[in-house]
Amino acid sequence: MLDALQHAAFEYFVQHGRRSNGLVADTSRPGSHASIAVIGFALSAYPVGVERGWMTRDEALQRCLAALRFFRDSDQSGKADSTGCHGFYFHFLHMDSGRRAWKCEVSLIDTALLMAGMLTAAAYFTAATADEAELRALVDTLYHRVDWCWAQPDGAAVVHGWKPGSGFLNYGWQGYSEALLLYALGLGSPTHALTDASFPAWTGTYQWESLYGIDFLFAGPLFIHQFSHAWIDFRGIRDRFMREKHSDYFENSRRATYVQREYAIRNPRSFTGYDEDSWGLSAGDGPSTPRQRVAGRRQSFYGYAARGVPWGPDDGTLSGPSMLSSLVFAPELVLPALRRLVDRGGKPEGGLARASGYNDTVLATPPGVCAANGPRATGWVSEGSFGLDQGMIVLMVENFRSGMLWRLLRESAPIRTGLHRAGFRGGWLAEHEPR
Repeated sequence: MLDALQHAAFEYFVQHGRRSNGLVADTSRPGSHASIAVIGFALSAYPVGVERGWMTRDEALQRCLAALRFFRDSDQSGKADSTGCHGFYFHFLHMDSGRRAWKCEVSLIDTALLMAGMLTAAAYFTAATADEAELRALVDTLYHRVDWCWAQPDGAAVVHGWKPGSGFLNYGWQGYSEALLLYALGLGSPTHALTDASFPAWTGTYQWESLYGIDFLFAGPLFIHQFSHAWIDFRGIRDRFMREKHSDYFENSRRATYVQREYAIRNPRSFTGYDEDSWGLSAGDGPSTPRQRVAGRRQSFYGYAARGVPWGPDDGTLSGPSMLSSLVFAPELVLPALRRLVDRGGKPEGGLARASGYNDTVLATPPGVCAANGPRATGWVSEGSFGLDQGMIVLMVENFRSGMLWRLLRESAPIRTGLHRAGFRGGWLAEHEPR
């Protein structure tokens, strides 16, 4: 079952990646632009495909080289139609030209996800051939070019992004989030590193909660507890915050998984389908249908949104990929839920388990309208596939099966340096103490 799910998710990058420039579409929907974060997942997924026998080593290498050469040669002027600036990149790019799309922002977190993919490729392609040596050199060039401290306009705090004409966005990182990866990469830079004050400034905004009798570092959407763990093995390593809490970020994600499941069991807003095997509120696609009556109230539906537990938003939409991505933390919860979701979808390679979102509460046919199979047909499922979802499936299933991504990135000097500078100690990191 896991092999079929993982292989089907991997095929997303084969089908929706452009071999000429290495760019990968954000979604499978027609006309989708490339997402730099999805490219980062692709660069990480290709080595998995090689090890699983789904792609030749040379094919994976050439796809990685195409992306790396593109970013090396891309327009870094920061103009409205460029690709990026200061080593960072616009969130969305046109698939053909690689220039900025949708008037989007230069995104710090999405650049970090891209860099994580580049470092994964460099850690995997270690042969003494000309092409693999070029790949490693390109990754060094691109990682060293990122001016992380540029994104600290007010000192310690790191902003979310920047736009031509208006400058830095008016908000920074507040509370625990997927920025854990960003800080590790930014602190690990040998050229333009974040300052020592950056990480404490962020962790000082953390929110420790006790929900349903479970104490943990709070973040509502499930993806926050997963993204950084796709690359970094947080088992047994602790920063100052986690040492004080006698925990670590891996254990914290395990607890967050249990909180998500307990919320679904309690189902305080009375949505259809929530139970011990149906849970996972996260960022993803959702219905944009008109409001409907649920448990005596008028319920709105939010489309694409970051849903969270327990304070919402919640409109009855669950994420199969997000639930599946908790496999490494709580397989005892995920595997039974996954089997049920796969059986329900009728496809061993996915269905609901790979769809960005599904909602059993929404009325697919409004009241009073006759549907083909009878009135008031229920249920909604996201159309197409989203690259972030498919990437997380490939990486987190692989970490569960073999620990491959964790093993590769444990050998990455930027990751180790960044974790040390953030104050992480113990576990596997103790074997790489700086001299």
